[in-house]
Formats: sequence, structure tokens, C-alpha cells
Amino acid sequence: MTTTKLKPDWAGNDLLSRIVNRAIQTPALYALMKRQARQVLIKTAEKNGVPWRQTCLDLDTPEMRQRLDELTNPAVVYPDYYQVPFHAYSEGNLCWQAAFEAAPATYAMALRVWPQEELSWQTAQARLRHSFLEVLDQHGPAEVTDILDVGCSVGISTLSLHRHYAQRNPVRTVGLDLSPYMLVVAQSQDTNREIAQWVHGAAEATGFPAASFDVVTMQFVAHELPRAATQAIFDEARRVLRPGGVLAIVDNNPKSPVIQALPPVLFTLMKSTEPWSDDYYTFDLEAALVEAGFEPPITVPSDPRHRTLVARKGM
Repeated sequence: MTTTKLKPDWAGNDLLSRIVNRAIQTPALYALMKRQARQVLIKTAEKNGVPWRQTCLDLDTPEMRQRLDELTNPAVVYPDYYQVPFHAYSEGNLCWQAAFEAAPATYAMALRVWPQEELSWQTAQARLRHSFLEVLDQHGPAEVTDILDVGCSVGISTLSLHRHYAQRNPVRTVGLDLSPYMLVVAQSQDTNREIAQWVHGAAEATGFPAASFDVVTMQFVAHELPRAATQAIFDEARRVLRPGGVLAIVDNNPKSPVIQALPPVLFTLMKSTEPWSDDYYTFDLEAALVEAGFEPPITVPSDPRHRTLVARKGM
């Protein structure tokens, strides 16, 4: 009889996980892993036509850097978890390099979902977004006029979400992120000013009025958070949602056979750039959503590596 493992062996407090974590905590090994992780991403991207280096060159202009102050909210206090190295950047998301490289890294991530298929990066990205939106269509509210995308990064998720709903009726979409660097890039890519606001703020305390959104999304955000932050974001999402509104989450699926069977080199590299991996893969998101006051969520394996959860706020 086969059983479905709830998480990979390389996450949590298993022996394999402890060995990997000890290696990551060794400075010389960590530095090597960080460099290797970046090279894996860049190689995957550029061999599939993603213009990684050219994208960074195109974005890195004096005009871009000058816009940082405009989008920075001086009242924002960065939580401790956000000020640790991750994604192979010493400053985490609080630097230009992370912001300039976010889009090509996102495109490379989508390509890794279907490695056996010869997909262009554009097709892979479109399929990734569609798989999430399809679940949201099935289980989300019938009428949507106001949308909040938390942890919006450089706006790829936000624009995809907005355009999907805007095909039906006018919608107001807001992108929220803790990194003003990311928001500068997001705003620069929003050339037609489709997004109502790009807001520098914390998802745990957005400052938006209660019951002001129909849909709140967390797209590939939860795995970057300690569980206490995720729980606080769930509480805030419920506060800003209208009755009948939903919180929709798409992220790595701990039960995915693909995730569980990652080769040792790859999962070690991944953990070296994702400091909250163990917390994420051992955290029961469904139970946490119910604890935050949502109805029991719908969970769907939306592609080979990811799951989508849709949790409704009761009427």
C-alpha cells in the first residue's frame, strides 16, 4: 500500500533536512551554494530564450533609480524575517539587483514546471498563471470589482490577475509589496496604468479599510515567510475581504511527487536561498486558514509543482 507523504524528506526536522541545514549554516558552503543557485537560474533562463542579462541592463537606468523615493513609504518598518538574505541576495528583496532580476527569475521558474515539454518561456508563464486563475474562477466569487495582490513583487502576478478579471467588467486592482525596489520595476512595466495603486506596505497590516476587496491573492509568497507572518497575513486578508470574498494562494505543493523527488543538488540549492523552507513545508495552511476564520479551503494541485488554495470569508 502506497501512502502520500505530506512533505519532502529534505524539509522539517528529518535527518536529511538537518544535514542540509547544517551545510547551509557553514559560511564557505553557503557562499558556494548561493553562487550555484544563481547560476542554475540564469542558465535555465538564458538557454530557453529569457534575456536575463539584457533585461537587467534595460531596467538599470538613472530614471528608474530616481523613482525609489516616490514609491517608498517612510513609515514602513521592515520585520526581522524580511531582513535576512534570501534568493541569493545578501539584502533579500531590498536591493536593485533583486528587483531587476525578478522577472527573468520568474520566467525561469515557470519553465521548470514542465521540463519534459518544449515550451517557450512565454507559453510556460501563461500556463502557470492560467492554472491558478482557472481554480480561482471555479471557486471564487461570481462578482469581482476590487482585488488586492499581496507580495506582488514586480507586478507579473498583479497584471495577469487584473487582465483576467478586467475582461468581464471594470475592476480596481492594487499591488502591495514590502520592497519599494520591486514596486518601482512593477510601476515601470505597468505602461498603460492598468493597476490602480502600487503600495509599499506590509501584508500583515495593509492599512486598507475593512471589507474593501472581493479577492486577495498570495502568489508564490507563502514559502518566503515564517508561519507567524503567514498567519498574521491570513488574519489581515480576512479583515479586508468583503463577506463572500476569497483569499487565493498559489505556491509550492509539499505533496507534489516532483517537489518530493528533487535531486539532492537542487533541493540543497533551493533551501540555501529560501530561509523559511522548513517552516513552509511543515505548516498546515488549511488549518491556519480555518483558525483565521475562513471557511475550510478548497485545495487543488494546479500544476505538477504547485497547489492553489481558495478560502472563503463567510457571509
